[in-house]
Amino acid sequence: MKDITQVMKGRVPGILGQEICFRSAVLLPLVEYQGTTCLLFEERSPDLDHQPGEICFPGGKIDEKDGNAMEAAVREAVEELGIVPQEIEVIGELDTLVTPFNAIIYPFVARLSSCESICVNPSEVASFFCVPLEYLVTCEPRRAFLEVKLEPPEDYPYELIPFGRNYPWRSGWYPQYFYIWQDKVIWGLTARILHHFIDLIR
Repeated sequence: MKDITQVMKGRVPGILGQEICFRSAVLLPLVEYQGTTCLLFEERSPDLDHQPGEICFPGGKIDEKDGNAMEAAVREAVEELGIVPQEIEVIGELDTLVTPFNAIIYPFVARLSSCESICVNPSEVASFFCVPLEYLVTCEPRRAFLEVKLEPPEDYPYELIPFGRNYPWRSGWYPQYFYIWQDKVIWGLTARILHHFIDLIR
């Protein structure tokens, strides 16, 4: 057995269970567009297997080659928007989002130098659009809640826990936000991160 003091000394804590989670990073890109500060969003390609056509921030899976979550967010934004890293200035990190379905997302706020050089990667991104920050700060999103329940499989070892099959499992509530901009609906994890960011700057 390792020396406990040596194991704990200087240890940087992570998120318990992160080894079984899908870890990703996203950028919330601020950009000047038509004379006002906006947030840039992507519309995912309709050809993608996962969430085709939905609205999201630039970002994706953290790869082993990435030095950290921020580097992953920048790399993904570069690949998806067709820009160079020098056009991105990361200005801060938001709270880490741990979801009930084994995903961890690390969001970062950044500034883009402009929209002019953007040339989206069509295999991942159908288009991009900009929403004025003032609109997002002043509008109230629609809100709903999802109930999160534990559902043990049939082979669960009920005999090892109090009350067996009648154990009073806890449930929880997961908030959902819906921001509507023209014909676009921003919802899901993107809206959850957006809501957190708006709360910080209000």
